[in-house]
Amino acid sequence: MIACFGKEQVKSFDVEKQLNYCNKQLHKTLVAIQKKDCMPRNIPDSLTTWQLVSVEIGEWTVGFWPGILWYNYENTLYKQDADIATYYTDLLKPLTTLPAYDHDLGFQLFCSYSNAYRLTGKEAYKQILLNAADTLATLFNPTVGTILSWPREVTNRNWPHNTIIDNLINLEMLYWAAKNGGDKKLYDIATQHAEISMAHHFREDGGCYHVTLFDTIDGHFIKGMTHQGYADSSLWARGQAWAIYGYTMVYRETQDKKFLRFAEKVTDLYLSRLPENEFVPFWDFDAPDIPNEPRDASAAAIVASALLELSCLEDNKQKAEEYKTAATNMLMELSSDKYQSRETKPSFLQHSTGHWPDKSEIDAAIIYADYYYIEALIGYKKMLTASVDN
Repeated sequence: MIACFGKEQVKSFDVEKQLNYCNKQLHKTLVAIQKKDCMPRNIPDSLTTWQLVSVEIGEWTVGFWPGILWYNYENTLYKQDADIATYYTDLLKPLTTLPAYDHDLGFQLFCSYSNAYRLTGKEAYKQILLNAADTLATLFNPTVGTILSWPREVTNRNWPHNTIIDNLINLEMLYWAAKNGGDKKLYDIATQHAEISMAHHFREDGGCYHVTLFDTIDGHFIKGMTHQGYADSSLWARGQAWAIYGYTMVYRETQDKKFLRFAEKVTDLYLSRLPENEFVPFWDFDAPDIPNEPRDASAAAIVASALLELSCLEDNKQKAEEYKTAATNMLMELSSDKYQSRETKPSFLQHSTGHWPDKSEIDAAIIYADYYYIEALIGYKKMLTASVDN
């Protein structure tokens, strides 16, 4: 990330305190799960211990826990922290040799192995990522111009070619591979996916659909709809968060200003819809029972991480300052008594919403909220350190 924090902001948020808190909490988790060959997934509101999931191709969240451990090691630099991160990363090896089940290979393997490779330089990790990018690319449909998200839903729901907004995040693995020895066509696949998604995944105001459907014969757009939001036309908070994070990353990788302008559009809508003087959204901005609807801390963590980077990529100083301030406020609110789990659970955060229509993970601690929270904290610390050094 580019250093763009002014020295006057160094005392505005105690990032070291929050990273120490994360270290304390994750070691509680390590004691509780005792090196079982499983990954933490969630802690329902009524429970105080992680619900574990086995490492299997259909479990999209398994890469977040190893990623959290690598971010923690990046902060502590303790060998024992690297060793435990390595242990949980290696549990994912069975996923590295299978055909593409869906787009979640990016979440599973990039969140884990890219951090592992970045921090260790092990060539075996690099090759796993290059192979995973090639596997993910097999889901690309050149007629449509996007990567198929859920092959299993083609028949189940009669969704000929479906692409979900979450899929933007997985493009980062393709961009990474294209510039680290992989096929250069991976860059083109990722960029075309981002362009087609930009054209069809969004309403005029910049609000996104969760799912877009395309015809496989001529590639035409059929319709946009929701799967985890309140309604097809509503603004699902985590979906909009994926859009903000995704187009920030696409602009970073392409340096094409149209993606920067679009990242601004989807961000500005999200920020304009936040509750007054609050920075953690309700799970859907249009849910019918606001202010009694559940919040989604995971959306706030994703957006905080994205906006720290977007503020540094900006060519507009006023917007850069706006996004930087918003990201800091999000981290401050997430780090408050209301959203940190502290003594009640071993997670970092509580009050996330996973799949409201399915009544799953409502007002829960969820592993990907913790992942993007610690990612944002690491990013914040890096920018502060760079600004002070300069």
